[in-house]
Formats: sequence, structure tokens, C-alpha cells
Amino acid sequence: MQSRAQSSDDQYRKPLKEVLGLLEQHYGVTIKYQEEQVAGKYLNYARWRFRPDVDETLKNVLAPLDLKVNKEGEKKYKLKEYEYYRWEVKDGWDYLDQLAAQYHDRASWEKRKAAIRPDLFTALKLSPLPASPGSKAILSKKREFTGYTVQNFALEILPGVYVNGSIYRPLKPKKSSALVLSPDGHWADHRYRKDAQVRCAMLAKLGAVAVSYDLFAWGESLLQFKADDHRRSLSITVQTLGAIRILDYMLAGQGIDSQRVAICGGSGGGSHTVLMTALDDRITLSIPVVSLSSYFYGGCPCESGLPIHASAGGTNNVELAAMAAPRPQLVISDGKDWTAHMPEHDFGYLQTIYGYYGKAADVANVHLPDEGHDFGYSKRKPVYDFVARYFQLNSEALKNQNGEYDESTVTIENKETLYSFGAQGEKLPSNAVHGYEELEKLFKSK
Repeated sequence: MQSRAQSSDDQYRKPLKEVLGLLEQHYGVTIKYQEEQVAGKYLNYARWRFRPDVDETLKNVLAPLDLKVNKEGEKKYKLKEYEYYRWEVKDGWDYLDQLAAQYHDRASWEKRKAAIRPDLFTALKLSPLPASPGSKAILSKKREFTGYTVQNFALEILPGVYVNGSIYRPLKPKKSSALVLSPDGHWADHRYRKDAQVRCAMLAKLGAVAVSYDLFAWGESLLQFKADDHRRSLSITVQTLGAIRILDYMLAGQGIDSQRVAICGGSGGGSHTVLMTALDDRITLSIPVVSLSSYFYGGCPCESGLPIHASAGGTNNVELAAMAAPRPQLVISDGKDWTAHMPEHDFGYLQTIYGYYGKAADVANVHLPDEGHDFGYSKRKPVYDFVARYFQLNSEALKNQNGEYDESTVTIENKETLYSFGAQGEKLPSNAVHGYEELEKLFKSK
């Protein structure tokens, strides 16, 4: 490709597409990209950014344009938008080591934790917590199935702002039952998915009460907000407040044992699980699934859209997860996403923190190196086992002769049946807020 004329007056500027061609030629590499990724982009001092090492050169070339590459094989790269939430593995490990250098025993760790928590609430615009509207929960009729019941609910968490979900209870609950908050991730159909329904139903059949609820601007929240609003900064705030309000409701006269309160979510729901456990001591057991990593901060604003990770001078998700100690915690990871290296470094850090309390055995990692980013049976099984173990629930009655959980008796309901506000949203309360701009007004004073 013929190079365009250069001079110091135009800062040795070259089109990005031309620079990528020079990189391929100079270093003998292949860089895949889409035309729209490079169209109209130019790089100043382009040739001056080259270094002997190709990886260093790629960073020098692409960083000014908020671009990066993923390495897909030997001398094979793919151009991507810069991901503020994803670090190199070693960078994440090094930063976690820097954080860990600030404390060395229980006392110094408690001091660090006490500095992080108020900053989290401030970053979330939840300091102080807004007053609860005080309205009654909106409940559907209970539906009865084999060993469990389901009842839909809606809670007003701010004036005119509702969080919706479904409560799965044992068919014959004890006087005081364990509770498992069950947020979901960004998978299609969210809490209406088969595996999400199965997980909550099985927890209920175990003897716990499982509460499945919508993310902000997902599910029935779309009656009030647009799907694009989920990727705006207040998403993380509304989701956090929603979980706090659900806890308030469930612990107030719902037959729940306050000493047995868990939260378990996958992917973005796993990030939510970590944050909620760091914020709220009422949670006594935590299970983040395919989410936790020192080099990944959450790729959605509902995980990282406000400066929670700037708390107390800077933190990351693994340090936030450590705030669960000494409460039991199970971390489930896999080999095909950002949790792939959990056993190599991050889990050891968690064990050290739990060791400050003499509770190193109460943090566990189930790592599935040949599996990917989902909430399949191989992830659900350790969830059932962990909840049953620490909440003293009898899991044997739900297992077949091979020792596997029998999920076949769970009834999968259609989406509309799980709605609180009707199939067409016809039961949405008249005071419901509509639009992100109206939501922002509720936080203007924050």
C-alpha cells in the first residue's frame, strides 16, 4: 500500500488501516478487523510508535484510538474496542497483590473493609439510603407444583419504580426457612429461562425460599424503561436498591430464618452477588457463579457503571468478594471466560483472608476447566450442595440412584405466567415512573 505523504506539520499522521497493514508486514502477523472499526480513523506519529516487540507496539498504536487486540493464536490478532473493564491477567494479579499488601491480619483487614463499604454506598448514590415508599407488595396467586409453589411479586423501591420477580417456596415450608436471593445474568430471557426456573424450584424443593428478580431494564422493568437504559449508570444503583428492598421485605414476617440468608447469581448476577454481600451483613452465604476475577470488572454498567471500584483508594471484585469473610462463600469458575485462572491466584488470596478468621475451609472454588460461561447443571449441582451443607437442608431426597439431582419434576412456566403486571403490562400501577430521565430526577439531590 502506498504511504501518504508525511511531514512533522501533520504529526506523521496515517490512516489506521494503513498502519495495520504495516504492522502485519513488519512483524509477520495477521490482524483481523471489520471495515467499520477502522473507517475514518487516523493515528498521529504512527510509525514512531513501533517498537521491537509486537505486543508493545500494538498497545502503542491502538491505545490512543481506544482500541485493543485479542490474541487468538500464534501471530494472530483480532481488533476490538478498548475494554475498560478487562485487564491483562498479570495486571489484575499484580493489582490484587498491591491491595493485599495493605493488610496482614484480621484487624488490618477489618480496617480496610470498614473504609471500602461507605465508599461503595456513596459511589452508588445510596448514602443515605432513600426512604422506602412503604407501599404493600403486589402479589399474584400462588401456583402449586411438585414440592414447591411460585408466587409473583412487585415491590415499589422508589416512588413509582418497581422491581419484579417470583418467590419459590417449599410446598410444606417449615416455620422458619432459609432464603436464597437469586439474581440472574445477561443471558437471553433472564429469569424466565429454563435453567433459572429450575435452579429456584430445586432450591425450594430443598427447603429454602428462592427469590428470582429482574435486572433493571430487563423483564417487567421494560414496562417502565427502555432496554438501552440497562447500559446507563443508574442501572447498578437501582439493582442494588432493589435487592436491599427485597431483603427488607423477605425478612419482615415472611417466615425466613435471618441466620440463613444466601445470594447466588451467575455472570452479571454474580457481580451483583459480590457487591450485595460486601454491602449487606444480613447475607450470610454467597455464591458468585462464572463471574469473579481480579482482571475483570464487569462489562456492563450494571456492574461497573459507577465508581464503586474507586472506593477506598481503589479496589477490585476479588477484594470485594473477600468482604464476605468469614461468611461461607462458594466461587464457581470455568475455563472459557474471565474466570479461567481463578485457582491459580485469586482463590489463594480469598483463602488468606478467610484464614484471618480461622475459616479458610469456608471459602471454596469449584473450577470447571473444560466448560464455558453458563449456569448449566454442572454449576447448579455445587450450588445445591453448598446451600444444603451450610443451611442444614436434606439434599438426598432430591437425588437419583447415581447421586445426581433429579430436576425432571420441575415445571417450566411460560414468561407471561411469571409476570406480576399482566401479559401486556395492564396491571402496572398508575404511579409508575416512565423513562430514565424521570428516574434521574429521583437522584438529583444525591
